Amino acid sequence: MNWYLTVLKNYADFSGRARRKEYWMFVLFNIIFAIVAIVVDNILGITFGVIPYGPVYLLYGLAVIIPSVAVGVRRLHDIGKSGWMILISLIPIIGGIWLLVLMVTDSVPGDNQYGPNPKAITF
Repeated sequence: MNWYLTVLKNYADFSGRARRKEYWMFVLFNIIFAIVAIVVDNILGITFGVIPYGPVYLLYGLAVIIPSVAVGVRRLHDIGKSGWMILISLIPIIGGIWLLVLMVTDSVPGDNQYGPNPKAITF
């Protein structure tokens, strides 16, 4: 849970680097919270017609857009890529696969142009 809160504390910080663990723990908690939000929407019966989610899920999704992009950019910085590479996900099919490969790639050892290696920094 600390990894998730760390990303939220750095809400709009697009500089620096993010470890794989920070990125993937944020993704995991996002999936869990999104499922909970969908379940709450369905229990309360406030879905948008035939779409299985409603305002709780929508508000949660809107709240985490900026931190999701920010941690993605910092993750790309960790492997020595420009943050603009996140836009590669806009290419249908291939873009998502390519971005997935980039996100699971190990960090560039030592410092790079985006800052010190976060593996060397302990919390």
